[in-house]
This record gives sequence, C-alpha cells and structure tokens, in this order.
Amino acid sequence: MPDSVQTQPYDPAAEVVDICRDLLRIDTSNYGDDSGPGERKAAEHVAALLDEVGIESTLTEAAPGRTSLVARWGEGDGDPLLIHGHLDVVPAAAEDWQVDPFAGEIEDGYLWGRGTVDMKDFDAMVLSIVRARTRAGALPQRPIVLSFTADEEAGGHLGAQHLVDNHADLLADCTEAVGEVGGFTTTVRGKRIYLIEAAEKGMAWMRLTARGRAGHGSMINHDNAVTTLAAAVARIGSHDWPVRLTPAMEVLLASVADIAGTEATPENAEALVEEFESSARMLGAVIRNTANPTMLDAGYKVNVIPTEASAHVDGRFLPGYEDEFFATLAELCGEDVTWDFVSKQQPWDSPFEGRLMDAMTKSILAEDPDGIVAPYLMSGGTDAKHFRRLGMESYGFAPLRLPPDLDFGSLFHGVDERVPVDALEFGARVFDRFLDQA
Repeated sequence: MPDSVQTQPYDPAAEVVDICRDLLRIDTSNYGDDSGPGERKAAEHVAALLDEVGIESTLTEAAPGRTSLVARWGEGDGDPLLIHGHLDVVPAAAEDWQVDPFAGEIEDGYLWGRGTVDMKDFDAMVLSIVRARTRAGALPQRPIVLSFTADEEAGGHLGAQHLVDNHADLLADCTEAVGEVGGFTTTVRGKRIYLIEAAEKGMAWMRLTARGRAGHGSMINHDNAVTTLAAAVARIGSHDWPVRLTPAMEVLLASVADIAGTEATPENAEALVEEFESSARMLGAVIRNTANPTMLDAGYKVNVIPTEASAHVDGRFLPGYEDEFFATLAELCGEDVTWDFVSKQQPWDSPFEGRLMDAMTKSILAEDPDGIVAPYLMSGGTDAKHFRRLGMESYGFAPLRLPPDLDFGSLFHGVDERVPVDALEFGARVFDRFLDQA
C-alpha cells in the first residue's frame, strides 16, 4: 500500500457476530446428495456483503444450487494468498438440540447454531475484516483471493474440486492458502496452546462388499454374505492401530512434554495426548491411522439370506503411512470382502516455518502473550486437499481463544454446536493482524 494512502481507524470485529448469525440462519445442510437446500442463497448473501464495499465476486456452480464464490481483494505486491472457507454445514436434527440449530441464538455468552465452529465462524471473521478494512482504506499489502465454497462436508467435489478442475484461472498465482480448523486453543496444565493445522490425514471413504449364496433364512448357509461382512467390519472396528508420529505431532508433543517436565517419545505419546483432556479424543486420532465402520446395508426380508451385503468405512491415513494403512485393511477384510472408494484424497503436510507461520505466531502472541503456538495434524479433511493440487502450501488458521473446560472437538458435527462470542471477536482481531504480516 503506498505511503501516501491515508487509512482510517477500524474495528475488525465490528460485524463478526452479526455476520455469523445471518449465515447461520441460512440453512445450507449438506446431506451428501441432491436433497439439501444447496449453498446458492448463502453465496449470494456473501456476494452482497462484498459488493457493498466494492468487491466484485464470481459465482460458479458444479450443479444446480451448489454454488461457490471467488473474489479478489487488494492489489498489493507478491503472490496472492488464498483465504478459503466453506458455506455448507452437516445436517442438524432440531429435536436433539437445546436451541433451534438455524436460529443463531446467543445465550450465556455463546452463539449457538449449526456451523458456529464448522465453519461459518471463520467465514464471518474474514467478511468482517474485509469489510472493515476496505471501508477504512486499509487494504492488505499482499493480494488476497477469497473463496467460499460448496460441498466441503461431502468431500468438496462440487465445490473446491470443481473450482480447481474447471476454474483454476480464478485462483491464478496463489502460492499459499489458509483455511479452517487451526489457531484454536487447547489447555494443558493451565497453559493455552494454539494449534495451527500444518498437516492433514488422507481420506479413504470406502464401500465394502461381500457376496454369498442366497437362500432361505431357516436353512444352514455357510456362505452368508451378511456373516462374512459383519466379521470383517468387526475386525476393522476393533483393530488397534499402532502409534506413528509425524513431524507436526512430534513438535506438538515436544511442547506438551516440556510443560509436563518429560520427553516426547512414541512410547509415551498416548500419555502426552491425555494431557490435552477435552481435546485428547481428537488428537489421539492423529498419532495413528484410523478406520471406523459407519454404515451397514444388507437384505430385504427377515427370512431371506441376501446375495450381497455392504458397509461403509471412514478411513484416515497419516502422511507417509498410506501403504501400511491399505495393507492392514486388506488383511482385516480378508479375501472374501472387496472395497471401492466413495472418495479418496491424499494426506498433506506443510513446514512449520517461514513467513506465513511467523505471521500466524506473531498475530496470536500479540493478542495473547502467554500463549504457546504449535503445529498439529488434523484428523478430518478440508478443502486444502483440493487447493494444494495447484501447488499451494496450506495451513488451518481460524483463531479462537476458548474456555479450558469447553470440549471443542465434540462440537464439530455435534449437537449444540456453539462458539463463545468473545472468541469470535478475538479471532477477528488476530486474523486482522495476520493479514498485515502475511
């Protein structure tokens, strides 16, 4: 930004709560098929917010209503930075919630609703910052590409993948990307650790199939597809995958070991993960491969043994351990069960060093000098897998300072999803600082 340009004071968090509430009230539930409302209404709402401050958007659709948005912001020097969020959310059954999941209610200092942590909170942070800075003339010195995508919750095939495959020109020259699931706190022995997503497990959503001999349910049948499949599913579900430490988790566990007064080793990795208490279930999944059976389908009548039975498994494999994962899975399935992929996406990792990491660390410590910043490997998947195909280094950085007793990991896709209002405002301030240094 030229020295002659005069900027006005601004508050990056001024609109973050209101924008998040408005996004929550737009139902973008993604059921993994064509039955949901789609993202069009939310994408048009985002486009209108950007248009109000003079930023033009491009909307694209991979299918009717499955809408993604891309916009360019600022004209600074250097390669553009991609900042991406998704607009879809997983479904929510209202009868299970304390509040209407699509009402955007505020109670006890929390904003409640489906998408408050995954990930309309970050969408709102970005939009609040962009609008405030643009109005104040405080444009970033680095050009920014903003992307708000469809379909992330079903693998991103109708969103980020569609952009990469068909509209890569909209992302031209972006060399780095920042998205969701990083920068939030977890507490270990009274110390706040801000987890930066610097790696992600690979994803193998699989359909397992067993075939056998059909017959009457009253007769002996040693070639029962249901029995064969059930045995394989039980073996997969109960398998104890060995601990494998990747570079990001070695750094994180070393930080925890320092707090605990010990050293991090593969042998005590699980004990160190337990130090995270409410986050242990999430982080315990990133020191090993995992495979969880999630769906079963077989038969059509109680007294008919079917020819075929199928199951779905959500498999996640660590960077560098793909071969081990699939070799183990083949052994657990046995010769009589085959599989094909509903979706297969590669793992990734990025270095925990360099300008972007320095910017994330400094922006957090400027708002919380007592914090500790460390990388981690994320168990789920994000749109970063698709954007990295264009050569971008990727990180997850949606900063939130959270209460130590909040089980944040359980809120992802969980009942009563919510985020502290002050955490939203904190995140907007941190990310605003980040933009000045990125």
